[in-house]
Amino acid sequence: MPDVLNRDLLEILSLSQRVNKLDVVRDVVDPNSWKIELSDEAWQDVERTADELRRAKKLGAARILTYGAHSIKNGLGVVLARLAEQGWITRLTTNGAGVIHDWEFAFQGQSGEDVRRYTSEGQFGIWEETGMNINLAIIVGAYRGLGYGESIGEFISSEGLDIPSDEELKYAILSGAECANFPPYDHPILDADKRSQAVILDHAAAAADLLRTKRRFALPDGRYVVPHPMREYSVAFRASRAKIPFGCCPMIGCDIIYTHPANNCSAIGRAAERDFLAFAKSVSQLQGGVYMSVGSAVLSPMIFEKSLSMSRNLARQSNGTIDDFSIHVVDLAKSSWDWQTNGEPPMDNPAYYLRYCKTFSRMGGRMSYCSADNRSWFVALLNELEKNPE
Repeated sequence: MPDVLNRDLLEILSLSQRVNKLDVVRDVVDPNSWKIELSDEAWQDVERTADELRRAKKLGAARILTYGAHSIKNGLGVVLARLAEQGWITRLTTNGAGVIHDWEFAFQGQSGEDVRRYTSEGQFGIWEETGMNINLAIIVGAYRGLGYGESIGEFISSEGLDIPSDEELKYAILSGAECANFPPYDHPILDADKRSQAVILDHAAAAADLLRTKRRFALPDGRYVVPHPMREYSVAFRASRAKIPFGCCPMIGCDIIYTHPANNCSAIGRAAERDFLAFAKSVSQLQGGVYMSVGSAVLSPMIFEKSLSMSRNLARQSNGTIDDFSIHVVDLAKSSWDWQTNGEPPMDNPAYYLRYCKTFSRMGGRMSYCSADNRSWFVALLNELEKNPE
């Protein structure tokens, strides 16, 4: 592979050698004791969101939360998990960093390296346990047909992975190669497995990815054990345990797992594609529902607008509609523009360039923006819903 960086030459250090800024036991947000500090406008937003979540729950409509990595770094994992476990959230989605911090907390109870220091040393993100384990969990998960978030949740929940034998993987690869020689739906393998040609070919490609990884790192067949002693703090774990959909929509090259030689972007693509389409399925059920976007300035508005467009395309074909829903955006940036009343600001107004507000204001429904610390906003929301669940 000419003209590309060779990751195999990197000096990869153990996480035990990394100095971390965050300690989940020290930094966890306890909703029973957290001092809530919100403006009057933010309190009104919390109360409005709670009212709409109650209504959506009664209607059986989607209640989606998409959040950025700082929600996890700020110690909110337990609060987010409680909201989902109590049925207020039907789907959780985050970015790649949100998964990484969540996994590191579950694995070692610490996360958050000094980016300035470690980049200057040529060591930022180049850590064995994070890179190897998360990448391997996704590669195995993709082979099993799991999404990105689901793969990590199951990895933490089961404290390890089951590595298939070479024989199993070679059979899957050869079945795909044999199937590819025949027209779709016209081969005995398809009849026996009750699967389409596309599914068999995808499975064969995922098997090839996993076999390549096994041989590259001399991984034995069978159980690959990784204890996660702090997993009760993990959103991915608690969502997996409670069978609450948890997804990740990553951007290639944006996360530290891409520095590790075990990284396989084709496997990430398969798993992330499943998560994106599962997210879109939830958006298609948003009529009467609630979408919450907290601390996700790029990922959330981008995946939402595409998902809503696809969902409306399908709804239109059956004379349906998706127009009764609310969008609650929470971030730290100040905005003096009244998006709900005035719509989109003109291009010469700085508010126009508040990316997430601009995108969400174009989506229809009812959109509000709240400038608040996500810790106080989430704790206030949880307390309000626990106090008045009906």
